Amino acid sequence: MRRFLPLLLVALTAAGATVASIALSARWWLAAGPLLALTCLGAHDLLQRRRSLPRNYPLLAHLRHRTERTRDTETAEEADEFLVPSLRPVHAAEEPPVVRVGGPDCRLPYDMALLNVSAMSFGSLSAQAVLALNRGAALGRFAQDTGEGGLSEYHLRGGGDLVWEIGSGYFGCRDADGGFDAREFADKAALPEVRCVSLKLSQGSAPGSGGVLPGVKVSAEVARERRVAEGVTVLSPSCHREFSTPRDLVLFLARLRELAGGKPTGFKLCVGSRREFLALCRAMAAEGVTPDFVVVDGSEGGTGSGPTEFAGRLGMPLTPGLITVHNALVGVGLRDRMRIGASGRVATGADIVRRLAQGADYTNAARAMMLALGCVRARRCHTGACPAGVATQDPSRARALNVADKARRVRDYQRETVRDAVRIMAAMGVREPDELTPAHLVRRAGPGLPVSYAELYDWLAPGELLAGPPQSWAADWKAATPDSFG
Repeated sequence: MRRFLPLLLVALTAAGATVASIALSARWWLAAGPLLALTCLGAHDLLQRRRSLPRNYPLLAHLRHRTERTRDTETAEEADEFLVPSLRPVHAAEEPPVVRVGGPDCRLPYDMALLNVSAMSFGSLSAQAVLALNRGAALGRFAQDTGEGGLSEYHLRGGGDLVWEIGSGYFGCRDADGGFDAREFADKAALPEVRCVSLKLSQGSAPGSGGVLPGVKVSAEVARERRVAEGVTVLSPSCHREFSTPRDLVLFLARLRELAGGKPTGFKLCVGSRREFLALCRAMAAEGVTPDFVVVDGSEGGTGSGPTEFAGRLGMPLTPGLITVHNALVGVGLRDRMRIGASGRVATGADIVRRLAQGADYTNAARAMMLALGCVRARRCHTGACPAGVATQDPSRARALNVADKARRVRDYQRETVRDAVRIMAAMGVREPDELTPAHLVRRAGPGLPVSYAELYDWLAPGELLAGPPQSWAADWKAATPDSFG
């Protein structure tokens, strides 16, 4: 394989120089010495199991200036914001808080961590990467979203808690015609590792289109898991076949919860239209059915493997999307029945606290978890040639990812990030996440005084939309209907 050729050439040249230094002249040691040192370095790269990149690219990896990092870069929005410290801080909690997910119709509620693994499928990620994430989740007692690619053995082998995501392709519970198979769904949802079920309506990296798995990544194993043709690009439908109206969607979610034995069931979306989400709220109210949670995905989210033209251009960024969903649920009097997860560029403890102040109950991270696995942001996810063995189905590349080591890194990253969030809350005088309010987050708005989120946005009172919507919401509320997304 070409990526090992530099080491081979160096080793052969070192051997030749060594022979020459013995047989011809001691001066050859001037060349043999450095070449032998490089050969030893390359051998160490191949044999070590801590870092994936040198293992896949011995010697060459050292030419790369950018190292494996866990933290993401700060966005412009974050740079213009700050959290409000208190002159009367409190002691940080010893144990990290958890969030009880499960409304009145849920029989098996789940305690969700403040930070969890966001949706990433087997197929998109290698078997080793999925297994490392799952083992990390088990070690740290947080949840892993399976992504829409189905429940693979690698999701189940590590002992971690799972949020089983069902996409429009119904992978993992798919009948011969590509539709939803209720019996298979019920059998798999009954597995003890499956703690929640999430119906994916859209995602931040590609809202309004179905998922894409390039043919080069559809190995025989992935094809068996998804019941598709090996080596052929998998295009998930852009919308679901099982429902076409908000009312149908709400009833389908209720059916999924019943088939899952009463486990928490919700949905994920990247918000595009406030009117469409209000239509969902009207459907919930009309049918008396409430999902247990909703995950709001920001348009800036994703692992970096989605279409470049989609990223950040379709759908709301996480901040307005999250605030829209929180306000809508408060306005129809359903917020206390549903939990809100936030996903999109969540990487630090401060990110978690920001999202909680904006209306979320917990957060999910994808990109930061990939960095914890050793991702080097080569942006070659779609080619199957991931240099770190994270986003590939090539066994020779994936072997470089040491599952035990990366599982510990995932666990450590999640633990330290949540710990940072708890410390930040304590510095703000807050003991529990639900004590955070929009007033705790401030935006620098131009040359004037900083303004808190409590002042930047209109925050609805419980049931306000039902009693009489404010002017800023009146048109959308009036146009929303439970029988149409339009």
